[in-house]
Amino acid sequence: MSALPALVLVACLAALGSAAEPDPKVGPRAVIIVPFDASSLATGDQWMGEAAAQAISLGLAQQPGVVQIERDRFSRVVNPAIWREAELSQAGQSVRAHAGIYGDIGRKDADLLFQPRLLDIKSGLTTSLPPATFPDAELATRLAVLAAAYARAIQPALPDTASARIEKAARPTLSVEALELFARGQTAIHDGQNERAVDLLLHAASADPRFAVANYSLGVVHAALGNRWKAAAQFRAAVQLDPSMPEPFKALGDLFLSTPRNLFDRAIEAYSKAIELRPFYADAHAGLGNAYTAKGDLDRALTAYRAAIALDPFDPSTHVRSGHSYAKKGLCADAEKSYRQARELDTSSMVVPVPCAPRSP
Repeated sequence: MSALPALVLVACLAALGSAAEPDPKVGPRAVIIVPFDASSLATGDQWMGEAAAQAISLGLAQQPGVVQIERDRFSRVVNPAIWREAELSQAGQSVRAHAGIYGDIGRKDADLLFQPRLLDIKSGLTTSLPPATFPDAELATRLAVLAAAYARAIQPALPDTASARIEKAARPTLSVEALELFARGQTAIHDGQNERAVDLLLHAASADPRFAVANYSLGVVHAALGNRWKAAAQFRAAVQLDPSMPEPFKALGDLFLSTPRNLFDRAIEAYSKAIELRPFYADAHAGLGNAYTAKGDLDRALTAYRAAIALDPFDPSTHVRSGHSYAKKGLCADAEKSYRQARELDTSSMVVPVPCAPRSP
């Protein structure tokens, strides 16, 4: 679909959110981010499509009010080799997303030409953002401009300080070599090739010894493979490289929570640190709820789950866990409401309620 006329464009963007900070009357806006279509590039350059998606994702993670839905969730519904508007719309509708982020990469003479696009899932209207042209050698630095452009499109009143923060996060390495290895590693993860991802991410971290995100991602893959000690080592390496990055602390909390040694207090400490660094980090609030649940402190667990849902109401698993906590407290109406919300968000999953005995008045 072609670019929108000016008045329609303004209306489309306003529907996605109109302030740099979340508007409580509008609520969080859910987005899905997919690799750009790089099929027109030489085979050896097509990794740039994934690199664009990763840079945009890293940047938008810094902005409150923008909730990213994991690709694993919507790729269960549709997972094409090349993401176009029809597939993006189908995927977005399946997870109740408001917008889809995608685009194309081509060549203009010897330079790269990026054409970013934004799809309003409800209306089906596509906005073409300003294109970006730059040489291959500037890829690792210039992708950050795309992340900031999307943030301004979704929240037009974005202040310069927020834009700078987003651009910094979307520029996790200055090395094109390290960025390529990282992007290929992410593709391997999505393809279920975790052993290959380990090799690629290890080389990415070696290509740029300051690449904190690569170390964190390597830890995530090790955790998925059951290599707990290696995972913890990579998360700690990421923290040492970038102490302001909350994702490794959240991941350490997950490791502490899953250990058979009942390290619940250490998990709470790790999740709390992640929240301190990024107060709107919904997954860390949900993790904190899980840790308090494991300790049997249902009141604090529910407080954490409510915070997570307020920040990200689109994750069915948080609604399920909240429902379990309500059920254990005998608040059956609240439990059923939570389970119903989970079913509405993910009709493909089986929500198994915890038996609930109504609390005595």
